[in-house]
Formats: sequence, structure tokens, C-alpha cells
Amino acid sequence: MSEVANVLSAIEGGDPSAADRLLPLVYEELRALAAQLLTQEKPGQSLQATALVHEAYVRLVDVDNSQHWNSRGHFFAAAAEAMRRILVDQARRRHAAKRGGQVAREELDDSRIAAPQSDEELLEVSDVLDLFATIDPVAANLVKLRFFAGLNMTEAAEVLGMSVRSAQQLWAYARSWLHNKIRPS
Repeated sequence: MSEVANVLSAIEGGDPSAADRLLPLVYEELRALAAQLLTQEKPGQSLQATALVHEAYVRLVDVDNSQHWNSRGHFFAAAAEAMRRILVDQARRRHAAKRGGQVAREELDDSRIAAPQSDEELLEVSDVLDLFATIDPVAANLVKLRFFAGLNMTEAAEVLGMSVRSAQQLWAYARSWLHNKIRPS
């Protein structure tokens, strides 16, 4: 078992000092993931990669609300989801009604789903993705791993415990479903 897996098990077991040992082991990978996510945000983003990593990390290793990590891949998938939620929460705060957030709906094409250019697009993609997760959680997780974690098909298939071919088929279905919801015909 890797050192990361050992520390994750200790966190799950309630060891309060384990969270302090985990950050140095995963920090560089989490920071690279955060930097990649932030490059997809519009310029002038007030949130920096370091702050995003720290916020996500605090959510992930909350000792009072311990979670079970099946593997290192599971931890990083959860980290990607935590970062996505932080970015979505920040976008919602910036566009709250009291801040003039009433913006007209805009159509999206496939390339803009991959890298939303505005807060409105990010919120719309997130809402549609949340709906998709209620219909097909595995396919929604594949989308999150590809778009928000930046994993390639092979890496995403490994995290989800499926063959690359199955992941490719699921990917085709997920893209079609999302495209139809974001851009109704």
C-alpha cells in the first residue's frame, strides 16, 4: 500500500495528525490540478491555485466528517470534485442577484462545455452536470474527471474501474446527453 493510501486510511480511522502528513505527499499534484482548472476560468480570477488547493484540501480531510478513500485515484477524483464545487460556489457568489447576476441564457457548443469561458457558462454546465448525475452517476463522474480533473480517457477509465473502450462508449453517450441539454434542438 502506498504512503498516500496509508495516510488516507489513518484519516478515515480518525487520526487527527494524519491530515498533516497527507498534504506534503499530494500537494504538488493537487496544485497542478488546481492550476489546470484555473486556466479554464476567465482572466482576472481572484482565486489562485494555492488557495483553491487549500480550500479543497480542508473540505477533503475534515476529521469531524471523515470519508472513506478506496484508493489514491478516488482521493484525486474527490479533490477534482471539491475544486469544481469551490469554483461553482465562487461563480454563484459573484453573480448573485444583489450583484447584478441576472444574465440572459446563452447557447453553448461542445468546445465551450470543455472550458466554460464565463461564470454563467460554468454555472449552466454545473447545473446540467448535477442533473446528469441523478440519471447516470458513472457517466457524470467520467465527465467530471475529463473536464474538471483534466484526466485523459485512460486515466479516467482507471479511476472508474472500467476498460478504456467502455469509457469511450460512456463518453460518447455523456457528450451527446449534455449537448442536448445545454443546446436543445
